[in-house]
Amino acid sequence: MTASTVRSPATLTGERLGATPHADGSTSFVLWSPGAERVRLVVGDRVVDLDDADEHGYRRARVDGVEAGARYAYLLDDDELELPDPASASQPDGVHGRSEVVDHAAHEWHDSTWRGIPLRDYVIYELHVGSFTPEGTFDAAAARLPQLAADGITAIELLPVAEFPGARNWGYDGVDLFAAHSAYGGPEGLRRFVDAAHAAGVAVVLDVVYNHFGPEGGYVGRFGPYFTDRHMTPWGQAVNVDDAGSDEVRRFFIENALGWLRDFHVDGLRLDAIHGIVDTSATPFLAELADAVAELRDDLNRRAYVIAESDLNDVRVITPREQPGGIGMDSQWSDDLHHALHVAVTGERDGYYADFADEPLRNLAHAYSRGFVYEGQHSRHRGRRHGSAAAGLPGDRFVVYAQNHDQVGNRMLGDRLAARVDVPGQRLLAAAVLLSPFVPMLFMGEEYGETAPFPYFVSHGDDDLVAAVRAGRAREFAAFHDGDAPDPQGEATFRSAQLDWDSRERGAFGEQLDWTRELLRLRRDLPSIRRLRPAEADVRLDEARGTICIERAHAGERTLVVLGFGEMWRANLPGEGWTCLLDSGDAPRGAALFRCETED
Repeated sequence: MTASTVRSPATLTGERLGATPHADGSTSFVLWSPGAERVRLVVGDRVVDLDDADEHGYRRARVDGVEAGARYAYLLDDDELELPDPASASQPDGVHGRSEVVDHAAHEWHDSTWRGIPLRDYVIYELHVGSFTPEGTFDAAAARLPQLAADGITAIELLPVAEFPGARNWGYDGVDLFAAHSAYGGPEGLRRFVDAAHAAGVAVVLDVVYNHFGPEGGYVGRFGPYFTDRHMTPWGQAVNVDDAGSDEVRRFFIENALGWLRDFHVDGLRLDAIHGIVDTSATPFLAELADAVAELRDDLNRRAYVIAESDLNDVRVITPREQPGGIGMDSQWSDDLHHALHVAVTGERDGYYADFADEPLRNLAHAYSRGFVYEGQHSRHRGRRHGSAAAGLPGDRFVVYAQNHDQVGNRMLGDRLAARVDVPGQRLLAAAVLLSPFVPMLFMGEEYGETAPFPYFVSHGDDDLVAAVRAGRAREFAAFHDGDAPDPQGEATFRSAQLDWDSRERGAFGEQLDWTRELLRLRRDLPSIRRLRPAEADVRLDEARGTICIERAHAGERTLVVLGFGEMWRANLPGEGWTCLLDSGDAPRGAALFRCETED
């Protein structure tokens, strides 16, 4: 074992945090609580003292007559407030209730032959369980998976499902990171969803949040130094990955990551906002996490990926661990391509879009060739130089999109592009993403042009917190004069985000769905489109005609993607020798795809 993969002593024993039931009817409890002098376990109507803390702060108890389904909590020192287990696997009564003992081995899996699919073949569909269906459950979402698979979707990315306050939330306010949300169907519901996805040939990526805890029900700080005052983040105190006690905090998050992959059979993790994980250590936490996932991947003999959300444009994030400075994430979200594409289609130039406002098509062409736009040049929005060069990396190191939950939901009204962009523009956006030399991602409903908004919504139980959230949203959008922001606590705000499944295949929605399906079929069937090597693509920009052409060749064929952002774009369509496979039509903007055979 190399220095980069050294784990805490508790990890080396194979001992798991939380509650582990045994065949003899007993359950083992393992808790990290280095600061408490005494810890009592409350299980049913019994109270049991945990052992004294060992040198690393772990306490243990094995209690007879406690089986899966039992409810339990902890009491610290003389405080009589019952606290959920920081590593609780289930919170049936919400973030303030008792934890539930879960037997991870009890589920009967049906995916024994599943080994995952290569990241280069991912077509990701970002899905929020609560608003994806009227029922808002894992089981209801699972029932829709065959439709998505038939459309050409190969991977689902679930917004965070860790237990959060109330029944409706984006998921980024999670506080019980090991517990699949009870209102969605709990841990068994998530397992059924993953099983159903694999049966449909679809991988599952789970969004996890390791940069902060939610503001309600976040009791972990009472158990140990999960936070540090050395750094501050947009969410307050930074999670402690480089201060005193950070070895065991790192162990907590790494065990969480491995648990989703091992116990729930998910195929990958999307790490939220890694730029919010402030880490000055010699071996970054993220590199340690990447090593642990790689080791588990080998043990399980199936694919498992880690995808980062990062606004750093730091090529080290997606550089393999065996290369100098590499942190080892398998891929990352590509905000640069999104921003350039968004400006080119909508003309919006506020906030971070200002960095892409002057030459959006040139920036977009640059992103198609090199992954990042900002590779060390000055950023007007940031007021400093930004980024590093990523040229030459394979295309599967970048996940690209025209919209996602952030880019939609952080707008005042949560309005989608389909509510602001005409049909030709929507077809252009779809082609720009789905025919790119990168891993594409669609936000749920985007495949058919859903117009329902995806506003910010919560269901906190703390009245003062609700008032603070409302006030914060009002301040954030004070400069807008076209109405008030939707009430984030209101159930109507949440209901407005639900997809309209009845209209999915009708009229203009059905036509957009057909366009998406054909794009995905061509992406799957054409070798040169499937080959994700942006450095090999010939990207040509014609600013006068508002056109970007991307020519790629592989396995005896050449393809040409023509993306038209201006009225003269069709003048760039190729002539004799090319076969037109797809054409959005004669409109001021659109897209087309052509193919010709070549000699190997």
